Amino acid sequence: MFDYLIVGAGFAGSVLAERLANGSGKRVLVCDKRPHIGGNAFDHYDDHGILVHKYGPHIFHTSSDIVFDYLTRFTAWRPYEHRVLASVDGQKVPVPINLDTVNRLYGLSLTSFELEAFFAKVAEHVEQVKTSEDVVVSKVGRELYEKFFRGYTRKQWGLDPSELDASVTARVPTRTNRDDRYFTDTHQAMPLHGYTRMFERMLAHPNIKVVTNTDYRELADLVPWREMIYTGPVDAYFDHVYGKLPYRSLEFRHETLNTARVQAVGTVNYPNDQAYTRITEFKHLTGQEHAKTSVVYEYPRAEGDPYYPVPRPENAALYEKYRELTKTQERVHFVGRLATYRYYNMDQVVAQALKLYAELAARDDSDHEGAPNGRSIEHAVSRHVGRDRVHGQPSR
Repeated sequence: MFDYLIVGAGFAGSVLAERLANGSGKRVLVCDKRPHIGGNAFDHYDDHGILVHKYGPHIFHTSSDIVFDYLTRFTAWRPYEHRVLASVDGQKVPVPINLDTVNRLYGLSLTSFELEAFFAKVAEHVEQVKTSEDVVVSKVGRELYEKFFRGYTRKQWGLDPSELDASVTARVPTRTNRDDRYFTDTHQAMPLHGYTRMFERMLAHPNIKVVTNTDYRELADLVPWREMIYTGPVDAYFDHVYGKLPYRSLEFRHETLNTARVQAVGTVNYPNDQAYTRITEFKHLTGQEHAKTSVVYEYPRAEGDPYYPVPRPENAALYEKYRELTKTQERVHFVGRLATYRYYNMDQVVAQALKLYAELAARDDSDHEGAPNGRSIEHAVSRHVGRDRVHGQPSR
């Protein structure tokens, strides 16, 4: 008899499996329909011996000491601050937009104070910010919106920014200094030996059994279990009784080149040209030394594996119907991006999983002995499970 059947071996499932086994002595069965653990963060060495991320770049960043300290139990870190350029008007300029971006784009030599006045002059007054377009034009004006945001968003989401909820670009950082870091979190680092190695250590416990290449429905009626933790698509769990929740997907085209380096930074965005949205060169992220280099092109797709919930009011309303159904499942806990129809960064998923474990441990032990600091974890979640993405580009 397993205490828990955990569906999905990504961040949510693996963190909960480790905590339940190590923290509470529970017997856990983890299953994943993919042939590997790690979910979308899975990385591996390609045919040329270069460490690559199969499902596109995963850049770890967090301002939560709790999340970072927890993951440090399973990996050493390589400090890494991600930098991104955008191919605009024949130039490659920094994003998020900063002082250098504007000066290079327009051949100016503005100071930080002058850039504030520049933004104030070009920004459009929006009476009520409702859409992603409203967010951007009210900060940086129509021209920069067209150059950096509109084309990228239309490719990424298959919708015009005017059709998307303001949350997609609500946290657009517009910098008046020369800070060209993509993120500003306290902790910015990559697992020294890769994500997969980290997951392997997380799941290496005698109380944890992992089965891959297996749909959970094949096990649910065959293997005895007391409770389930479900991290898959919530609509699929209920057999799409209300219809499918809309997602955007991605197609990844990996390529290895016979040169040591091809890009100046880890990622280059292509907001207006090309069918792909961005190219990432992995050696920037991993620090690996190799005579060749590997890159990945990302092509947004309407069909395929579910990656990004489409943020529109009608989709949120449809999810609410499924969320009401989850309340009827007494022995099932829904956690993670797909199960809660939210785009979370990796640290947010870890925080959410730790919070659920705190609740389960407290329920099982009225004296709270052996449970993690639930109050601290809830504080971490309240701070970090609300931040979504930078300028509409998921950071994963």
